[in-house]
Order: sequence, then structure tokens, then C-alpha cells
Amino acid sequence: MNMDKILDKAIELDASDVHLICGNKPMLRIARDLKAIDEMDVLTVDNMNEIYDHLVMGNLDKDQVFNETRKLDTSYEYKGIRLRVNISLSDDVPICTLRLIKNELPKYEDLGVPDIVRRMTYQPQGLILVTGKTNSGKTTTLNALINDINENQNKKILTLENPVEYKHHSKKSLIVQKEVGRGRDSLTFSAGVKNSLREDCDILVIGEIRDRETMEAGIEMAESGHLVIGTLHTKSCAETIDRMINFYDVRDQAQIKYLLSSLLKLVISQRLLKGVDGKLVLVPEVMVVDNIVSGVIRKEKLSVSEIEDAIQSNSEKGSIGLINSIAKVFVENKITLEQAKSQVEEKNIETLNRTIMQLKIKKEK
Repeated sequence: MNMDKILDKAIELDASDVHLICGNKPMLRIARDLKAIDEMDVLTVDNMNEIYDHLVMGNLDKDQVFNETRKLDTSYEYKGIRLRVNISLSDDVPICTLRLIKNELPKYEDLGVPDIVRRMTYQPQGLILVTGKTNSGKTTTLNALINDINENQNKKILTLENPVEYKHHSKKSLIVQKEVGRGRDSLTFSAGVKNSLREDCDILVIGEIRDRETMEAGIEMAESGHLVIGTLHTKSCAETIDRMINFYDVRDQAQIKYLLSSLLKLVISQRLLKGVDGKLVLVPEVMVVDNIVSGVIRKEKLSVSEIEDAIQSNSEKGSIGLINSIAKVFVENKITLEQAKSQVEEKNIETLNRTIMQLKIKKEK
């Protein structure tokens, strides 16, 4: 099995992912579309076992994790390009997904992420969350933020990642990157967060907040006077708050609501859509946590619609509602009207149409 040929093709076509699945030709994801490498043969069971051995590279810890958990997240390097690798099983045969990590981080201002997110990293303490579904660009935004802090602020930044994707080098800041997992720098995210309290860092970056234990450790870190930046797999700012509260039992939720209302500074929820020119377009929803949002979070019964209304009416402080973002990229001719409507619930279509009309009138003036 010629892995080099597969990866050379992926690099040549600027693919974001490589999918290696038994019974199929190697597949590349290019600007959200899947494309087979036609000149290559269909992958066999022997091919997949060979690819597994090639990617694990005889590492006994990685092999043990895979055999015990039936999955493995690791990294791989090819021609100076880092790849995030996931290996799992289908019909007891290994299948592999490889994400290509670009060596050159895009400039923060080229990402389409609102500047309020970058400005919030100057907060001395608190919690900032970058959220979105899988493949929504969370990792790129997170690392662009790290790079911006590294270039402009004099801080010690500690990152916990699984695996480490972008390799940062200390510039104005001091950067320590730790890989999470058995046989790596930290066994778990929560253990890494707890240890960071003793490492005199100014900013802690948690690659993924997956459970209550990591959440609690991150909150303790923020409470103790540090800035914590983390990611969550949620599709909106309101859902992010709901998910964090539901990490806890009902009897503990009043306390966590109080802590979140005081420590949470900003949530950005991202979506990536394929634009009319074939390039990906970022659609951000941004929630700046002010007194109004804090009050909604502290209420006994959390109201998603109240949070959405608070975001929508808080634009002067930097908040950006999802509907506004969608309308904006449509008016800028980056996406189609069908795409715009597909991103909102049916009950909000009329609000979207009204917002589009308002933006068009404003643009004509």
C-alpha cells in the first residue's frame, strides 16, 4: 500500500481529509466534497492492516489503547506536514481518517472571525469558549488565537490537545504544548488542567471539554485568576450553556449557573458553509457575556430563546446573532438563499428575510 502516493495526492489537491476504508478506493475531502483517487486500487483487508501498522509505527502504548478501546487518536508527519489521525474499526477491520493540518496558520483577520473574540483574549481571567460541530473550523480559530496572543502578549500559554496539531514556537509569549493520552504528556484533560495550576501559566487552552471533571478543573483554573480558552462540540451559543449546565446533577446546577454567569466572558459558535465560489465561508455566532446574559444564565429555568434574544439585542457590545451572520454572508453574495434558509429553523425564516432586507437597504445607502 503506497501511503506516500495517497498523501502526495491529498497535498496536491489541497484536501482537508483522507478516508481509508476497506472495499473503497482512497477518498479525499476537498472543499466539503468527497472524491476518490481514481488511479488507485480498492483497499483490501491486508492494505488496512498494513496502513494501521504504518501509522502506529510499533508504538506499544498506542497499540494497547487501540486494542482496549477499539479506537485511537494520534498524529503523523509527512514531508513536514502534520496529520491528525483517527483509527477505528468496521467489521473488525481498521478504518482510518487523516486530517491534514496546514503548516501555515491563516492570519486571524483572514478567517472571518469577529475581532471581539481576539480582543477578549486580553482579559486577565475568565472563560472563553470556541464551539461548533465537527469540521466547523474550531481548531483553526483556536490556534489562530494562540498565535495572535503569542505575537502580541507577554504570557505563558499552556495547551492540552489530543493530538497536538499546530506546532507553535515561543515568540513574545512562552508556549508549552502537551499531548493528552496514555503514554503521552498528560493522561487526561482533567489531570492536565489540575496540574496546570502548579505550572504558573497565564492562559490555559483546553483542546476539548468533554466531561464534568474537565469542566470543573477549567472553572477552578478561571476562578484562581487565569484565562481559560476551551472548545465544545455544540451547534450554538445557547446550546453551549445548556450543555455545560447539564454536565451537573440538578441539585448542583444553581451553583454552576452562578459560576458560569461570573466567569464566562465570551462564546463563539462557528459554522462553515461551502460558498458559491467553492470556498468555505465562516458563519459565526458570538455571545459576549454581559449583565443581561449573566442574568439569563442564573435563572432557575434556562431559556434558550432568552439567550438568543439577549445576543440579538447586544450588538453594541460585540455580540452577533446567528441570523445576522447568515444574512450578512448572503448579502455579500458568499452563499445562496437556499443555504441561508437551511441554517435557521422554520419559525425564524421570516426574521431572516427581514434582516436580509434591512442589510440590503443599509448597503444601498
